[in-house]
Amino acid sequence: MGLSRRSILCRGGAAFLSASIVTPAIAAPALVGIRPTAARTLSFNCYNTGEQLKATTYWADGKYIPDALAEVNYALRDYRSGEVYPIEPKVLDLMHQIGEKLDTNCHFEVYSGYRSPKTNAMLRQADSGVAAHSLHMEGLAVDITLPGRSLEQLYHTSLAMHAGGVGYYPDADFLHVDVGRVRRWVGFG
Repeated sequence: MGLSRRSILCRGGAAFLSASIVTPAIAAPALVGIRPTAARTLSFNCYNTGEQLKATTYWADGKYIPDALAEVNYALRDYRSGEVYPIEPKVLDLMHQIGEKLDTNCHFEVYSGYRSPKTNAMLRQADSGVAAHSLHMEGLAVDITLPGRSLEQLYHTSLAMHAGGVGYYPDADFLHVDVGRVRRWVGFG
């Protein structure tokens, strides 16, 4: 079998290329302290719509569950416009990890999930404290409370995780968490 150097290199290159192609499968993020084999379940009340997302297992057997993610996306839609947008699964993992660290059943009160650019612009016009390029518009942030735990406990636990941005809004009684760069702020409103 006389293989030329060129054919060996082409085959090797093709094998390398096919092995390095990233598939669109949804894989679990490597959040510190999250158990890789345990199922992840969340539930929440949507403060502005009055809707509830009952205990939903969104990750099991090493992967995210598309139907459960679709339920979450709908529940966390822009309630003003009705627009549904995919929430980054790392946000759900962050919420789950916060709930576990605070020894709860991971049942949250959600004030805001996705925000359309139009809604964000309207909110920014009314309050200059609203970020012009809010991570809510990318499905990377939620505003939450955790019944049974103080806002201060939620804040300190979220800060200690160093998993993204944490905005503390004691006057409005909610916490902003996102999976963007690590930063913190105290807001009013």
